[in-house]
Amino acid sequence: MWTIYDKLIPETEVKTMEIALLIVSILLIAIVLLQSNKASDASQIITGGNEILFQNQKERGVELLITRLTILLGVAFFVLSFLIFIS
Repeated sequence: MWTIYDKLIPETEVKTMEIALLIVSILLIAIVLLQSNKASDASQIITGGNEILFQNQKERGVELLITRLTILLGVAFFVLSFLIFIS
């Protein structure tokens, strides 16, 4: 019979997920540091230069790749963290 104390995921797989979480964490930090400085646009709200802030600007090329990679790594981080938590 299954009890709450039974392991849902074997210990060897948990160790593998912990290593993957460490790698994803390092990559996520690195990719966030590579992003363009969007905070300077947000500071325009305080100084009154908000016409640039609300323009519809499309990301292209490397910026688009970095944004999508950030989203992918963020989702991977969340999923791995949740799986390690429930195991």
